[in-house]
Amino acid sequence: MPMLVAVPTLTSTEDNVLARVPGEYRHYFNGRVPVPFTKRRWEFSGEPVSVPLVRAFLETCAAGRDADYRYVLTLLGAELATNAIRHSRSGEPGQTFVIRVDRGPNGMTVTCRDNGMPSSALEEGGGRLFAAAPEERLTAEDGRGLALIDSFATTWGDNGHPSIRKVWFHLAYDLTGSSWPAA
Repeated sequence: MPMLVAVPTLTSTEDNVLARVPGEYRHYFNGRVPVPFTKRRWEFSGEPVSVPLVRAFLETCAAGRDADYRYVLTLLGAELATNAIRHSRSGEPGQTFVIRVDRGPNGMTVTCRDNGMPSSALEEGGGRLFAAAPEERLTAEDGRGLALIDSFATTWGDNGHPSIRKVWFHLAYDLTGSSWPAA
């Protein structure tokens, strides 16, 4: 079983990002077992400072589940958010992306909707950005996000639309289909 690393809580600097969240929605980010929900979504600023807030959001959505489940869901969801910031128009000034969590009887599905391929990628001929990296990329310093999702999610996919992308993964509560326990 892999050694778990605790998901960091928001630092005082990152609390400034939380300050932008209206009071009636702060419970989306508090890390406590949420009131029952089937769907929860939040629109995040397309800045790297939003990633800890994404982690807090996902950790709260998965609160009440075991530590492995919370860790894997949060890790994979943060990868989707990071990809939206780094590889789409969502990372351009003033842009946003949306994380949606659907809770079902067998697991949770996390969807990240970003603002599509940056203009530079479209001008260069684009290319499919949704292929998982080869297995050896899992040990690389960066560029391994989709390989992690491919390996640890029960299933995943994308809508294949370059202008408004939706990349999603499903994680079964018992981690069925995930290589996480064997990692």
